[in-house]
Amino acid sequence: MNKIFILALGAALVSGCSLQPTYQQPATNATTATPAYPAGPAYTAPTTTNATAAADTGWQNFLVDERLHTLVRIALENNQDLRVALLRVSQAQAALQLQRAAALPTLNAEASGGRSSTTSNAANTRNTTQTNSVMLNTAWEIDVFGRLQSLSDSAREQYLASAYGRQAAHILLVSQVAEQYLTMLAYDEQLKVTDETLAAARESYRIVKLQYDTGTTSELDESLAQVTLQQAEANHAAQVRLRAQAENALVLLLGQPLPDNLPAAVPLAQQSMLADIPAGLPSDLLLRRPDVQQAEALLRAEYANIGAARAAFFPRISLTAAAGTASNSLGGLFKAGSGAWSFAPELLLPIFDGGARQANLDTARISRDIGVAEYRKSVQTAFREVADGLAARGTYDTELAARQRNVDAQQRRVTLAEMLYNNGINDYLSVLTAKTDLYNAQINLITARQNRLSALVGLYRALGGGWIEHTGDAPAAADSGAAIPSS
Repeated sequence: MNKIFILALGAALVSGCSLQPTYQQPATNATTATPAYPAGPAYTAPTTTNATAAADTGWQNFLVDERLHTLVRIALENNQDLRVALLRVSQAQAALQLQRAAALPTLNAEASGGRSSTTSNAANTRNTTQTNSVMLNTAWEIDVFGRLQSLSDSAREQYLASAYGRQAAHILLVSQVAEQYLTMLAYDEQLKVTDETLAAARESYRIVKLQYDTGTTSELDESLAQVTLQQAEANHAAQVRLRAQAENALVLLLGQPLPDNLPAAVPLAQQSMLADIPAGLPSDLLLRRPDVQQAEALLRAEYANIGAARAAFFPRISLTAAAGTASNSLGGLFKAGSGAWSFAPELLLPIFDGGARQANLDTARISRDIGVAEYRKSVQTAFREVADGLAARGTYDTELAARQRNVDAQQRRVTLAEMLYNNGINDYLSVLTAKTDLYNAQINLITARQNRLSALVGLYRALGGGWIEHTGDAPAAADSGAAIPSS
């Protein structure tokens, strides 16, 4: 027994030997071959200068619509997806505490009492024995090869990943509310254009129908006017449906119905956002995107799992001890000479398990390789989203100016076509075609305004913006201020 104790004591002195492989951040094409974001005609930078990065720009400073500010606040308080993300942080924190507790000794108090009886057939007598004890029991697994430490490291990285996931969910929610709000504004404006077109189509059909009834116009013109009216009615029904669905989607994000006391909405043409957010360097993106940090934390957890799987091939040493008092009678439990103790070191050496430990190690290594691929994919996705946002910011202003000129030209065309038709120089088909083209040009202009603003919101999110409320605020921890446990 003394030899076993000495062996256990020696093992305790070297406890902490880790079999984890050294973590290496995966090399990616984005970080090794792309020192800067794409350049070219599509990536024209804003003429104004702004040194504040997106991640340091508060969403209240980026989104200047007071109505939108109110909606974002409501969503951050009531959105269920965000609540789930926050609860997952608490869940991971509890799992980390549970794993850390496994590396500490356990201490239990135990009180027991028992009575047994035996009968001697030869003497025909019955012997009754009574035992009572009060003991303190302790047990401890000595982490010689770092199995418990590796499991604790894995739990900590998973906790960090959940915290980064919560931050990513917060940033995504801010952008989703903004984009859905812009979508609803666009449908409001498209519905307004459709209402005006429908009213004009009804008046036009009334006049043409009157002319047809009096014999001053042809049946073809009357049919064309009727077609225009029916198309306007169909467009109106579609816009009403889309507007209602857009509001339903926004309500889902908010987690409650739209309040009645919201500030007045700002039209799309008057909406302004902070468009000159600097993109920074590609390497900075890896430090500011919580989804990239989440992927890397999960990868580090897989490295720790490999260490735990390796340690399973080596012996496990545990110590069990108990001390207290024992007596055959309750009255003698705490008298002198009733003390009792036990000490039982245990060494468990795995010999054969049918390949289960090797399969577990292979699984951990494959999971590590999957984590590498997922990390690289998160980096590539981040660069793609930023590049798309920069291309949108560099081209939408030119497109909007061209579409506005197109609307003006189409409006002039409708005026001329109606004048020629009223003077009998042209047929009604030219009027119908001009009105249809004007309607489409107006709808396309509204859609382009919405897309430009949504693209700016997307670029803000892609660069890590949306976590803090006001520019200049100190960024809170990803787990809402709770201290991240140290390793």
